[in-house]
Amino acid sequence: MMDRQEAFELTCASIPAKNLVNHCVATEVIMEALARHFGLPESDVERWALAGLLHDLDYAETAEDFERHGAVTAEMLEGRIDDEMLHAILAHAGKAPRETLIDKALYAADPTTGFIVAAALVRPDKSLANVEVRSLLKRWKEKAFARGASREQMASCADLSLTREEFLSLALAAMQARAAEIGL
Repeated sequence: MMDRQEAFELTCASIPAKNLVNHCVATEVIMEALARHFGLPESDVERWALAGLLHDLDYAETAEDFERHGAVTAEMLEGRIDDEMLHAILAHAGKAPRETLIDKALYAADPTTGFIVAAALVRPDKSLANVEVRSLLKRWKEKAFARGASREQMASCADLSLTREEFLSLALAAMQARAAEIGL
């Protein structure tokens, strides 16, 4: 299985837009935090994080043909990561059912990064440091705020037995801890 450095290099080579690379890294850190929250062994924590980092590898190629999103990534990674990770990547894009904990985690984590980044960017300091969970919960109700971040998809955190507040708190803390890596 590929290591984090190889996965990061592949992500950077496949995705020319820095903001999308930052999204992938943000998804990685949320997935890592979720795996730790569930008390998974370190090997699974690494696998979950890699699935988050690699989940949108095909975005530049499939942006105009979203029906292929996820499937192209799975083809690119076949034999390079395990089947459970491949399934989670397919499931996040709606190409496979969300069955396992990693499937459900990646599906919920994906739009959450954009939602939290949007909350940081509307602040005067444009920083994650001062974003608070209570402001995220308030912004949740504003349909025009971070319109591309599916509330329904984020609310699927309930499938992980996490409340919206618990999930946003965990995701925000993970992103704040590694803010420099995601450009905020």
